[in-house]
Amino acid sequence: MTPYDEKDVADVQTAFKREDSNNSSDGFEKYVTEDQAYVLEADLQMRGTDLEEAMEAASRMTAEETQAAIEMMVAEHSTDPNFPSGIIEKARRYLYDDTLKADSTQYAKIYEELKIEAAMIMINSAYPEVRAVVDNHDDPSMPASTFRSWTIGLIYVAAGAFINQFFSIRQPGITVATNVAQLLAFPAGKLLDTILPTWQFTTFGYTWSLNPGPFNMKEHMVITIMANVGFSAPYTNYVIFVQYIDRFFNQPWASNFGYQILVGLSTNFIGYGLAGLTRRFLVYPSQAIWPQNLATIALNRAFHSGRNDVVHGWRISRMRWFMYCFTAMFIYFWFPNYIFQALSYFNWITWISPNNVTLAAVTGGVTGLGLNPFPTFDWNMLTVVGDPLINPFFTMLNLFLGALATFPIVIGIWYGNVWNTAYLPINSNGVFDNTGNRYNVSRAVNSDTLFDEAGYKAYSPAYLAAGNILLYGIFFATYTATLSHAILYHRHEIAYGFRNLLSRKSFKENSKDVHSRLMSVYKEVPEWWYFVTLCVAIGIGAAGIGAYPTNTTPAVVLYGVFLAAIFCVPIGIIQSVTNVQVTLNVLAEFLGGLWFPGNATAMNYFKSYGYVTTAHTLSFAQDLKLSHYMHIAPRTTFTIQMVATVVSTFVCVGILNFQMTQIPDVCSPTQPDHFTCPGINTFFTAAVLWGTLGPKRMFGGGEIYNGLLWCFLIGAFLPVIFYYLAKKYSIFSHFHLPVFLVGGLVWAPYNLTNIWPAMPIAFFFNVFVKRRYLAWWSKYNYITTTAFSCAIALSAIVMFFALQWPGVTINWSGNDRPYAGCDGTGCPLLPIPEQGYFGPGPGEF
Repeated sequence: MTPYDEKDVADVQTAFKREDSNNSSDGFEKYVTEDQAYVLEADLQMRGTDLEEAMEAASRMTAEETQAAIEMMVAEHSTDPNFPSGIIEKARRYLYDDTLKADSTQYAKIYEELKIEAAMIMINSAYPEVRAVVDNHDDPSMPASTFRSWTIGLIYVAAGAFINQFFSIRQPGITVATNVAQLLAFPAGKLLDTILPTWQFTTFGYTWSLNPGPFNMKEHMVITIMANVGFSAPYTNYVIFVQYIDRFFNQPWASNFGYQILVGLSTNFIGYGLAGLTRRFLVYPSQAIWPQNLATIALNRAFHSGRNDVVHGWRISRMRWFMYCFTAMFIYFWFPNYIFQALSYFNWITWISPNNVTLAAVTGGVTGLGLNPFPTFDWNMLTVVGDPLINPFFTMLNLFLGALATFPIVIGIWYGNVWNTAYLPINSNGVFDNTGNRYNVSRAVNSDTLFDEAGYKAYSPAYLAAGNILLYGIFFATYTATLSHAILYHRHEIAYGFRNLLSRKSFKENSKDVHSRLMSVYKEVPEWWYFVTLCVAIGIGAAGIGAYPTNTTPAVVLYGVFLAAIFCVPIGIIQSVTNVQVTLNVLAEFLGGLWFPGNATAMNYFKSYGYVTTAHTLSFAQDLKLSHYMHIAPRTTFTIQMVATVVSTFVCVGILNFQMTQIPDVCSPTQPDHFTCPGINTFFTAAVLWGTLGPKRMFGGGEIYNGLLWCFLIGAFLPVIFYYLAKKYSIFSHFHLPVFLVGGLVWAPYNLTNIWPAMPIAFFFNVFVKRRYLAWWSKYNYITTTAFSCAIALSAIVMFFALQWPGVTINWSGNDRPYAGCDGTGCPLLPIPEQGYFGPGPGEF
């Protein structure tokens, strides 16, 4: 492999010559040699073919247009972490450096480079990652909404929703990821384009065919988007489960199908309403990259690309490379996941002394903090925090620094026995009582599952492990830091989006983004469609809560939507740039518990309409950007999302009814088919702790964790400090405080095992390879990680049904050793005092 492909060099030199013959400037003629062409390609981070196209466009730009474009680069991309920093630096020098202007040769050289970059922004994406997989051309005649795409999409939505809902309550569970649907859609589509007749029909004036031609990439992406929105069950299914099951809240009326479908449809469709109304912030701007979409598009392109360019001597096609990587990972994943699980939790340091409490706490990968140079050889483990091939390197670095910076804090809390943490495991996400056992919520509630003051006083406060305590503090800081960061770094984009929304200005007038211009040929979905969807969803949600004995005010829907409306744009902007989402689950539980003290169901619904609505909004906005990149008609996307969600909701609610009423002894620890509902149990515990006991008894004045509330204030001010530091010191220019804080959320139950091994991989692919072998990176990078994730998903499904479901296990040291000793059980630092409890005793709190 050579640093640059010979064809790329020829393209660059040919383009320079063409540009020189069409432009009066003589800057390029003086300095472009073969070696310098390499340098120019690397500096601008453009492949030869992209550079040639940009130079042709640059030759037609006037000096005034170029000047305006350079000024726009500095104004809009100075704080953009994904935009090449070298280009911004050159633009600043060109505009403000008087010494550069005195050197006419160097000044002309930089001007010509910036002119190419300016042209690239007009005709393609400003980002190498997007240019690598997203086509800057479109064929509006290519069909997307076809009989084939609807048939395959709806069948996959129904099947995926069925499997994910049915097995969600089993231990171990199974989940069919949407990339599996994308993988299987291609052979299904090719089969239909082979066997279906080409008959044409006319329906309401619209002519359509069973087989409009070869199965194409837009049809493929329509199926993928339907799977994206249809494979997840309504979050309200958790609420209904804990209401109905007798070992939880025992409310038989919750089996009413009308109630279930109303709240299920409501929580799903509110997200659509908000997603559509935030398009001007999260979809249309070119800065909203949504890196996860690039991997999805890369797989789509691998299936449908008709050309196989040779890059750096590599002649392997994208599809063949995908199959190589897929096959290798499919086979390999059997070892860390089933045959040799020590490869997954390679906590070899603890094997030296398994019962050494300190060694397990600091280096252990199961319940410890994971300080281990080689903690795992499992791709599924090291991508928990972030995929090193998809996430920008600055994202991975900030996440790792956040985890590394909080590592000594967790140790300090534990060793200092702050808040009695030394009596508990260092890194557990469980809730404990004052004897070190898991908190028994039944002892703090009465027969109606309402708070029992006497029982609580006779029992124990709720205690958290050191890692979990830090987690809550970081969460509190992250929420206010997100708002402050958005105001400081993205206030101009937010203000522009609101002005654009209020003025009803069409995005078609945004001529800076090539994809917006390409999408201008399609009819847009009016804002009022989404607004009506939002209002209807709020109405049916309020009806479902108000018409049934939930003991919850229907206004909880509005409270939750208000929370989502505040955060969805700031969180969405950050996620669209960094591929990191700040989740609102803790804030929703905290506020819900304060607003509805003693009412677990009300808190659950507030969480559903606050946290889940925000998550849905961002997921749907990401799909809208995916459609935007693939140039699928917006009204087609709107329709497929709506229909797929309706189908998925009815399937999931139907399966939910079957699970609750037809599976004997469901959710019992002794259920014979392992339908023990591990997620439902965790949800119930959180509901009682946050809703019944309430956050006042944990974070209120005079309570154990009251000091953590200062983190809200700290988080609000930290972005201001780093904003001005970045203006003064360039080393902070790529420091992203919300992402850094999210890195600090790795603890309880995860640890450094889930972020550190990804760092060398992220640097190798997204720094070294990307800079030196851009053409190879553009062709194979996203295909590699997509192949790995698809292989892991399918391999896990095969293992589950072939071996885990029948109960076939392999008992040997390679599977047992990782969970032996203190790392497996989570040993506390200090023994429980002789009195039998720590902290204040019964009646003292």
